[in-house]
Amino acid sequence: MTANGQNAGTGTYETAVARYFEAWNAVDADERTKAVAAAWTEDGTYTDPLADVAGHDGIAAVIGAAHEQFPGFFFRPLGAVDGHHRVARFGWELVSRADGSAPVAGFDVIELADDGRIRTVRGFLDRVPAGA
Repeated sequence: MTANGQNAGTGTYETAVARYFEAWNAVDADERTKAVAAAWTEDGTYTDPLADVAGHDGIAAVIGAAHEQFPGFFFRPLGAVDGHHRVARFGWELVSRADGSAPVAGFDVIELADDGRIRTVRGFLDRVPAGA
């Protein structure tokens, strides 16, 4: 971050997004709890068209529900992370380990706290299977 606290370096955004994907890809509940705490502030939020939660427990529950709905899938980034002034955006898709299909895709916008963890996530869904 610069002396005025307004800009974070590119590595800061990439690190935050890497931790974000670690949390979303944590299948084990204990691993997920630790990954969420590493990625989000205690009062962090996650909002998308299907969820609006706050705090580590709420975020971990949303991630767990995604794994229940899509067993055998993982999240991977699409493209580069783009960020400035503690805000970053990035694309992602949900991929089947069995056949490589990606039925769900979207992009997220995150705001970082001073410590580099995520304060807020605003998620957008670009591709969703019928009935999901």
